[in-house]
Amino acid sequence: MDQVAVSGGLADLEGAIGTFIRWATTSNIAILAGDPSINDFVYGNPHDLPMPEYVDALRRGIEPKDPSHFAYKLNEPQAAGAVTDSLRDRFGIPFEIEDVFMTNGNFSGLSVAMRAILDPGDEVMFVSPPWFFYEVLILSAGARPVRVLADRATWDLDLDAITAAITPRTRAIIVNSPNNPTGKIYPLETLERLAEILSEASERNGRPIYVLSDEAYNRIVFDDRAFFTPLAHYPTSFMIYTYGKTHLAPGLRLGYIAIPPAMPDRDRVRGAVLLSQVLTGWAFPVAPLQHALAELERITVDVKQLQRRRDRIASALGDQGYELTVPEGTFYILVRSPLADDMAFVELLNRHNNYVLPGAMFEMPGFFRISVTASDEMVERGIPGFAAAIDEARRE
Repeated sequence: MDQVAVSGGLADLEGAIGTFIRWATTSNIAILAGDPSINDFVYGNPHDLPMPEYVDALRRGIEPKDPSHFAYKLNEPQAAGAVTDSLRDRFGIPFEIEDVFMTNGNFSGLSVAMRAILDPGDEVMFVSPPWFFYEVLILSAGARPVRVLADRATWDLDLDAITAAITPRTRAIIVNSPNNPTGKIYPLETLERLAEILSEASERNGRPIYVLSDEAYNRIVFDDRAFFTPLAHYPTSFMIYTYGKTHLAPGLRLGYIAIPPAMPDRDRVRGAVLLSQVLTGWAFPVAPLQHALAELERITVDVKQLQRRRDRIASALGDQGYELTVPEGTFYILVRSPLADDMAFVELLNRHNNYVLPGAMFEMPGFFRISVTASDEMVERGIPGFAAAIDEARRE
């Protein structure tokens, strides 16, 4: 794969996502999803019952308090205020309520942010291996995706490659930390240097280059590590967040976009984002979720339990001879396939009732991804299957 690759045009939408959609809808996991006999390590779906406090908060959010309880909702001040208070406490950045825009999770959050800042023909960089919807979202916004590889030794941002990929048409870069699928948390030094690179390029180009900071996993951090947001170092940034990971409830679409108080031309940007929310299919969360947000904001999945699963799987697979990356955050483990053809090895794993995401689905042929949101029972059932599969692969 080239270090930098550029594509463009809506005709590329099928090519950008078609492989994943076909696999996700026709593979064995699409047929067997929910079957209690399989060990499902594919997506970040929950396999334990939801947290009781989460369910209780939803019940209170749906109970009507007045006739307008289920009326049209925009960025409700009560919900946006809860987000603002949390962000101030966590990052020390003095966000205001008007800086927070409620969304249906990161999928719509990214789409809203892009449509607010992009013109046709603009370029948006994303780092590979990526979340598999980045390219198609860029294309659907009428922009040109520019792929830049991560540093393969460390999974950190390759700042030299990013610098080389900047052109006069560069309008944004998507930064995803903690990163899906590698689990890398970008260090402070990397983000500070990235801010310098983007500031210099913005001045040279005569228009700002935005950071779209995909922070879906910024609370899923292991080993008591620190998480650093790009917004603290580069004000021309959007924080894009979803509660689907924090609550292990990806089917309840709830999130936000936040812009820092030092965002250049902040009033215009606020107006552009609000307009984009409306034009992106009324991309606001449903009323009960906004009513419950003040409580939901304080609820987080048991990260220590996810860390224990990470450690159990990583230790077992390492002993079995797998080469893997122990994640610093997220709930995924990136593993090198013992067969060059990761799809073939995934099929071998399937024969042992273990289901994982092939690397071909996220631009990493020869790898696969394991989700530690699988239940403890699945983990223990699945470990012997991983051992049997690698033994078979060695005999082939």
